[in-house]
Amino acid sequence: MHRPTAKSITHTRNTAAMQAQTLPLKPIVTGALLALGVAFAATVSWADEGVIKSHGVSTFGELKYSADFSHFDYVNPDAPKGGEFSSWAFGTFDSLTPYILKGNAAIGAGVFYDTLLTGNLEEPDASYGLLAHTLEYPENREWVIFYMRPEAKFRDGTPVTAQDVVFSYEILQDKGRPSFKATFEHFASVEAIDDLTVKFTFKPEGPLRELLMTAGGIPVLSKAYYETVDFEESSLEPPMGSGPFDLHSVDPGRSIAYKRRDDYWAKDLPVNLGQNNFDVIKHEYFGDYLAAFEAFKGGAYAFREEFSSKTWATGYDFPALDAGYVIKETLADGRPAGTQGFWFNLRRDKFADPKVREAVALAFNFEWSNESLFYGLYGRTDSFWENSDTLQASGMPSDAELAILEPLRAYFPETVFTDEAYTPPVSKSSDLADRRVLRRAGKLLDAAGWEIADDGLRYKEGQQLQLEILNDSPSFDRVINPFVENLKRLGIAAVSNRVDAAESQEREKNFDYDMVTQRFSMSQTPGDELKHIFGSQTVSTPGSVNIAGLSNEGVDRLIRIIADAKSREELDTAVQALDRVLRAMHIWVPQWYKGTHQVAYRDVFGRPYGDTPPPLSLGESSIWWWDEDKAQKLRDAGAL
Repeated sequence: MHRPTAKSITHTRNTAAMQAQTLPLKPIVTGALLALGVAFAATVSWADEGVIKSHGVSTFGELKYSADFSHFDYVNPDAPKGGEFSSWAFGTFDSLTPYILKGNAAIGAGVFYDTLLTGNLEEPDASYGLLAHTLEYPENREWVIFYMRPEAKFRDGTPVTAQDVVFSYEILQDKGRPSFKATFEHFASVEAIDDLTVKFTFKPEGPLRELLMTAGGIPVLSKAYYETVDFEESSLEPPMGSGPFDLHSVDPGRSIAYKRRDDYWAKDLPVNLGQNNFDVIKHEYFGDYLAAFEAFKGGAYAFREEFSSKTWATGYDFPALDAGYVIKETLADGRPAGTQGFWFNLRRDKFADPKVREAVALAFNFEWSNESLFYGLYGRTDSFWENSDTLQASGMPSDAELAILEPLRAYFPETVFTDEAYTPPVSKSSDLADRRVLRRAGKLLDAAGWEIADDGLRYKEGQQLQLEILNDSPSFDRVINPFVENLKRLGIAAVSNRVDAAESQEREKNFDYDMVTQRFSMSQTPGDELKHIFGSQTVSTPGSVNIAGLSNEGVDRLIRIIADAKSREELDTAVQALDRVLRAMHIWVPQWYKGTHQVAYRDVFGRPYGDTPPPLSLGESSIWWWDEDKAQKLRDAGAL
């Protein structure tokens, strides 16, 4: 099982309608904050010598779509509008305000807003104008000017202006989630040249490849609206935005539904044609994964991506599936598989020694779990870019990697240079307590100074080695409890503490845990956003996604090298170097992955592709559509 997507932290973004935006600002396209483009489509013009003017931007190659494109190739431009898309979310929510630390925002709350640029589901390195029809910038990207569409309107009919863009930047930086300060640290100024022209100027020493795309990804808020509304207060009132959806209904903590706006100003733009096809998008909330599955079987919602291997292997035998009213299928997933594991909280002194962290990781017997719990459906994760041939480190460091790593050698474990990229040892699948692996773990703890006392537990300087694994899901108990058993065999006073979703969210915001399970959907074009996950700057920022509490100057400098890469080859090499370093530091206990989407849904949908979705997303809530003929067949059969 993976952690459900409602719980995972996603560092990808595709269209404005798909932005959950409950985290620090992320790139507008799938991938890192986009970078210096070395080639452009023929429709790009040079406004002045060295100044580029275009309808979009690509990082390391030409844009696929020219300025006169009619729609993205992967959509059905004639898709019917109507019906409801419904799915599920884990946990709870008490807010529709996604950009502040206070409260827990509902999934999908970013659909109220538009951004200056938007991406697509095919090109990890490209972005096109949404609120802006044109952008202009010099080759070195020290500034960018966005020319905005005069037809852009907020929900109340007022125009979206450059002043709203400036206001959005300022209020997010001053009063938004603390991580916005790190996001905007290299912005020098943002100014409205006139009502429809806004200029961002960046600090020359900043990661210039990234900053243009950061600016293009800012959600644009209404300045006039917040003259009478307190931005810092969480609320269940729908905020004023210019996006494609409005609030349909809200039942706090239980369900949230958004309705498509017939008067959405951008519905016929090429970047939106064939998208946002459902009249209503609804998410039902559950505090338990098994309860959510039972509700799906009973028809409480229509679409489910399955992350439980046990449920996938044994649970899909109910009457609606047998009758063909529910479709079950496996679809290709073209993205890196994600970074899922048990994450240490390195802010705690007991985890300061990497030998302790490695020993703890050895107590997790993946092979036993995969055979006994997961029906053999998963592979072991070892990389932070698992399932990516170009970004995942392997073997000994290459000469190109060493050229990056050697100047930073003092910051990293020596094994980065002497050993192959770290891969967890294979344990016996037939024996949870594989003595060979546990003996190795015990020796590491001995070397770290944690000695076994008469009570069978380990102590160092009078302190007992304790480890609490924070858990908010009953269905995850079956994974954590065997891990805890092995930790106890090592003399570690380990416990699994299951709390409700609200407490878990608050404790994670404030870094109040020893170890927590989390999944990051990593980018195919990583960049400066990595500092939010691994950077020193965010280690003490409440609500940041630096789950591990990693603070290492060498890692910070590697992230900057990634952000400054001038070619795809340079980027890939730098990411491989970072992957190698992170794995050698043992900041997590890697779990498992699968390179496919396992989905089930009521047979009421149409979609513009067969078995092969766009590489970056299924697009189920945006580019799929309600098929009324299919729905009527289910109604006639009493199945809908």
